Amino acid sequence: MLSVFNRDANIKDFLTQKIEDSNNLTPSWTIISIVRSVMIAVLLSQFVPIVPKFISDIQLFGVQLNKFGFAFLAVISFDIIKNVLTFLFYNSIGDGKNLKGLALISSKFYFLETIGLIIAGFALYFYPLDLVQYFYVIIIVLISLFVLKNLIYIFHKQAILPEKWYYKFLYICTLQIVPVLVLWKFLFY
Repeated sequence: MLSVFNRDANIKDFLTQKIEDSNNLTPSWTIISIVRSVMIAVLLSQFVPIVPKFISDIQLFGVQLNKFGFAFLAVISFDIIKNVLTFLFYNSIGDGKNLKGLALISSKFYFLETIGLIIAGFALYFYPLDLVQYFYVIIIVLISLFVLKNLIYIFHKQAILPEKWYYKFLYICTLQIVPVLVLWKFLFY
């Protein structure tokens, strides 16, 4: 992604890139989001208790979803719906110009988060770990990253959130916190 879409940039160049210099933001953001979704699904699929019956009843050519497939489809659907709602929210309040900045900042954050998730996935599958303690660590890390992401969104020097405080509050509550709670309920009900 860095060599093709960001003109052979290294990680430092990508992370320090300004919005004026950003090019191919949509494909880069899409690749980062897909890899992030795969890694979250890899980590959470080990802990998903069951695949719901209405999902496991769906079979294409005799193949049905396992826990990873269920977790991946849930996470990717969650991301797609959240991103469409974010686009609609920003354009409905007249802050559509801030979407490019939001996409740039979130892609940088998700890039670093994905590197950490790859390391966590490697540790899960290649080191003998107590799965219960590992689950608690993963949940604490994901919650911490979620809080850090929202703090970055709020306090970033670029105006990436809406200007008015109540729109910021509305965005964080309805398009950040609520979807995560819905995803949690869907995966671990």
